[in-house]
Amino acid sequence: MKNYKLLIFGISAAIAASASYALITPESNKADSGKGIQNSTYTAPDSSKPSQPNNSIASVEETTFHTQYYTIQAGDSLSIIFHKLKLGFTELHQIVHANAYGMNFARITPGITLEIKTNDIGNLEQIIYPRNMTETLVATRSNKGFSVELVTKEIEKQLSSKQVSITSSLFIDGKNAGLSDKLIMQIADIFAWDVDFALSLRNGDQFTVLYETEYIDGKEINKGAIIAAEFINRGKIYTAVRFEDPKGKADYYTPDGKSMRKAFLRSPVDFARISSRFNLKRKHPVLNRIRAHKGVDYAAKTGTPVKTTGNGKIIFRGRKGGYGRVIIVQHGKRYRTLYAHLSKYRSSLKKGSRVTQGQVIGYIGKSGLATGPHLHYEFRVNGAHRNPLTVKLPHHRPIKKSLMADFKIQTGPLLVQLEQAKKTLLAKNEI
Repeated sequence: MKNYKLLIFGISAAIAASASYALITPESNKADSGKGIQNSTYTAPDSSKPSQPNNSIASVEETTFHTQYYTIQAGDSLSIIFHKLKLGFTELHQIVHANAYGMNFARITPGITLEIKTNDIGNLEQIIYPRNMTETLVATRSNKGFSVELVTKEIEKQLSSKQVSITSSLFIDGKNAGLSDKLIMQIADIFAWDVDFALSLRNGDQFTVLYETEYIDGKEINKGAIIAAEFINRGKIYTAVRFEDPKGKADYYTPDGKSMRKAFLRSPVDFARISSRFNLKRKHPVLNRIRAHKGVDYAAKTGTPVKTTGNGKIIFRGRKGGYGRVIIVQHGKRYRTLYAHLSKYRSSLKKGSRVTQGQVIGYIGKSGLATGPHLHYEFRVNGAHRNPLTVKLPHHRPIKKSLMADFKIQTGPLLVQLEQAKKTLLAKNEI
């Protein structure tokens, strides 16, 4: 069971690098020697210490030194930077070959600022390279040349929660509540098999979400994975909790261990508008006569991506009468889905191609008999048309019996915290 108050430490692996640190002569480098240098400061002698990005960074022994800040430019290598700053290439060689960490200096990223400390006669004493928010490489002069260490900052993970009422749309209401785009899309992905966000949302629907928030030095840096969530849609409650198996694979399940994933997505288009429902007695808008509408139409702009709702194989890709450009996907022996009026197909796909659930297979258009851009989507079971909005969808496999005890131990406390968050947020909203 994870304790989200524990500190998580960054891990780094050594990166094998090519000899991009090779010596270059002044004639081979015509770059402006001042480019990228932001400022230069001088620290007086005596017992003063150099500023350090982390308390673990070793101190420079000399008490008199200069500090320069150099922002890495596109095309820079460490050898180019050393030449610009008139630093010795012997020191460069010692740094890169100091140990496995030193090799990381051979691959530097544009936009990052190096902190470079030199002594009174211009010899390099220390170079600090913050690779990312959690890892900093520090090369420091020692008796044997240079030592290089990787300093890691601690990441603290805490649980945060939000409760959102639907008045407009999942995205707009989520944003207004302070949720990030990433978290909103996670919510849509988790409940995509049960809630059609294009059709079935109603004013008064709501969701509560429990998610990780990551901090470094007390400052929020990222909103992580959703741990548990509840979505109330038209009075029906859907609850999902995250479970990570012994191999480190995480997915979302109902509290009793059934997968939130089903064999088919409820909708092939994200956040589109339903323009016509399944209706066996509908009057055709172009032919102006009664003609069964054996699917659902999703209205959206031309070029909007269309996703296959389940794993399968493309058995037809081409024009088919009034359907215009069509793709038909076979899912096992019993199920078949059809996607019509496409403006174009995904170029890499053809008849016989295997597709996976959620993969983009084409783009909305108005080919065939269509009054405007939309997707006509059909769902067939054993050859018979079924209403895509109401057909019962088969589930993926539930938690294995051998993992059920671990599942209960890991997810039980999370579901308790979700209930507590709901009560707390509800009380807060009623104030």
